[in-house]
Amino acid sequence: MLQPNPYKGKLIVVEGIDGSGKSTQINLLYKWLQTTSDRDVYFSEWNSSKMVKSTTRLGKKSHSLTPTTFSLIQATDFADRWENLLLPLIKAGVIVMADRYAFTAFARDVARGVDPQWVRNLYSYAFQPDIAFYFSIPLDVAVNRILSSRAKIKFYEAGKDLGLSKDTVTCFQMFQERILNEYEGMSDEFGFTTIDGNLSLEVKQRQMRDIVIEKIIKSKKRNA
Repeated sequence: MLQPNPYKGKLIVVEGIDGSGKSTQINLLYKWLQTTSDRDVYFSEWNSSKMVKSTTRLGKKSHSLTPTTFSLIQATDFADRWENLLLPLIKAGVIVMADRYAFTAFARDVARGVDPQWVRNLYSYAFQPDIAFYFSIPLDVAVNRILSSRAKIKFYEAGKDLGLSKDTVTCFQMFQERILNEYEGMSDEFGFTTIDGNLSLEVKQRQMRDIVIEKIIKSKKRNA
């Protein structure tokens, strides 16, 4: 469903449920590439477009976002960043790194009941990443990490809009389970490179670096 990348720039993304450790790892990988790569490196986060930030904030605050409107707002955020930042940088030969990508929408929106094909069509212009790291972790481990590090789980983060449970923690667990099932189902479809989220921070980072060296750094030298 995603387009092949025809340019010299590379796209590396991380995905996984909340508490899987993906954000920590891509930040470490980004800093490492900044100091070791002969290419420019750019980092982007999910839901970071300034164009729709105020709308998203207002919708979340008023609890007025339906699954479909939430999906469309996130897709607009992604499209803005893609057209104005990510695509031009990839064309220019930059290594672009993304903490969450279109797969986040494929998992979360579908977990909210949005049609899978409809969501995929919204992002069909985007490129298949050169590496899509997926952090696989048991649901209970990820949930415990989040609950121990957050004073409060936010309304949409917990999936409270779905009415799965009146209890916030139970609702969060049920919503995350839905998301996890979507990720597991997408792994073969989009060729995820799976990282065991239970491994130590150092081991996970070493694995990621080795994969980047093999697929991007050595690949560039072979093609030079």
